[in-house]
Amino acid sequence: MIWPWNRKSRKKMARIKIEGPINGTTRKVVLKALKQVEEREFPALLLRIDTPGGTVGDSQEIHGALLRLREKGCHVIASFGNISASGGVYVGVAAEKIVANPGTITGSIGVILRGNNLSKLLERIGIRFETVKSGAFKDILSPDRALSNEERELLQSLIDSSYEQFVNAVSEGRNLPKEEVCKFADGRVFTGAQAQGLGLVDELGDEEHARRLAARIAGLNEEETRLIKLGRQQKKLMGLIPGGRFLSKLFDLINLELSNNGQTLWLYKP
Repeated sequence: MIWPWNRKSRKKMARIKIEGPINGTTRKVVLKALKQVEEREFPALLLRIDTPGGTVGDSQEIHGALLRLREKGCHVIASFGNISASGGVYVGVAAEKIVANPGTITGSIGVILRGNNLSKLLERIGIRFETVKSGAFKDILSPDRALSNEERELLQSLIDSSYEQFVNAVSEGRNLPKEEVCKFADGRVFTGAQAQGLGLVDELGDEEHARRLAARIAGLNEEETRLIKLGRQQKKLMGLIPGGRFLSKLFDLINLELSNNGQTLWLYKP
């Protein structure tokens, strides 16, 4: 069903910002905001993305919600900020058009899964785990031992499946042959200018450029259209103290590393 735009919505455009690692909190905030875009019948959404990526499932749910929003008739334009890599790219390719700064860091199409082998350390301090399990792979990625060859093959098949999903999404979203996507989907990163040459980005420009593009596509007046910001995350107390924003981002990355140990991630990790 295509929305019958009313006069009130003709001068308004929704804006949602995805910032920091994509996780469960990000998903909840963004999905709630997208629901508001649908309910308030905005003709266009400016999606500002500034993220290194994150968890696979959360990225996929946001991607799916964006596609459903487009099916309802809302024009979605993505604007890449300082960085839009890995899961950020996955979310971005759900947009109708993508605008990036020439120097935006993007790409990093791929999957990573990490575990911690602490067996040497545990042995040195005299700690041993006693494990009772129902199957051979139940304690896969246990920190007290190295992976077996069979376990490594099993995890590799999981990674390959997730990678295939990523490549397919980029191929469909950017209207690129899958073979072309595979040529650069090896984890490498690009500038926005390089990404445009590969077909990952439509135009180069800042957020204002993306806003004007969204207005034109949606048939809105570029000068009169107002941005309505949705999905604002609550400010953390640490962000209010000097240097707090840096520490907050550092803790977010550490938390992502620790809490998602053993999970497949669409994450750029320099």
